[in-house]
Amino acid sequence: MNYISFEYAYLILLLLPIIYCLYRCKEYVKPKFFVHLHFLSAKRSFLKLEWIIKVLIFVLLCIALSSPITIDKLNPQNRHGKDIVLAIDGSGSMNSSGYDAEDEVSDGERLTRFEITKKIAHEFIHKRVSDNVGVVLYGDFAFIASPITYEKEIVTDMLSYLTSGMAGQNTAIGEAIAVSVRAFKHSKAKTKVIILLTDGEHNSGAVSPKDAIKLAKDENIKIYTIGMGNKGEADEALLTKIAKESGGHFYRAESAKELQKVYSEIDKLESSKIKSREYMLKDYYYGIFLLLAFGLLLFLLYREVRK
Repeated sequence: MNYISFEYAYLILLLLPIIYCLYRCKEYVKPKFFVHLHFLSAKRSFLKLEWIIKVLIFVLLCIALSSPITIDKLNPQNRHGKDIVLAIDGSGSMNSSGYDAEDEVSDGERLTRFEITKKIAHEFIHKRVSDNVGVVLYGDFAFIASPITYEKEIVTDMLSYLTSGMAGQNTAIGEAIAVSVRAFKHSKAKTKVIILLTDGEHNSGAVSPKDAIKLAKDENIKIYTIGMGNKGEADEALLTKIAKESGGHFYRAESAKELQKVYSEIDKLESSKIKSREYMLKDYYYGIFLLLAFGLLLFLLYREVRK
């Protein structure tokens, strides 16, 4: 929610005595030789240009002192949503192409499985209007590429920087789950979900899938697993076990189109309230009013010099 406000609004009240004084406290020069010379002076006009400019200068200065701001207020207290971590396989096998034979996702480009996964994940993240999302990339090891956050642009920006092989060439599914669980450390959501995607078998890492499943269950985290590629490429037995024991579900996606459908199904998860702090983003505009006042003051000085 955006709105305009002042940090020190009460300072605008300074305008009342200032404008009154500008109008009532008129200049008076005491004559030295002709004591009644003031009878010959012309009356000042209320709308005299100099007077208007002086009033504008003080108005602008008072507004600047009041510190005008625009506030972008984000209050997630009453949002309904989930905390979601996308655990994406970045192993060497994700470099293979031909996954989108129908070109429905790649639009005619020759993209690898990893690139298609990023593209679909990008769409999925931006559809999560009320959710917090994070990304974990894994191969020989796993790391948090983006922490769980409501700022979708940050997550998708970090996602765009990821490349296949960045975390190694193998597939550490156990570590992927363990690191994803660690990403929920500060989560306040009741519904916590890991979406684990892979096209291979667990063959690396210091954490076994069995121990990783226990970690997820202890934190009440559901794991939805996705096996990419043709039947038999991914370890469907292990992925089914992971999903079943954590209360999630296993999906097979033999094409890019099917992968999109899988993410759409996961989108229908039951939502829950997320409790988090209120954030206020402020933009300050006092500088604009100071510049305008300074410009008018220079104009007044210029007129005085020209007289």
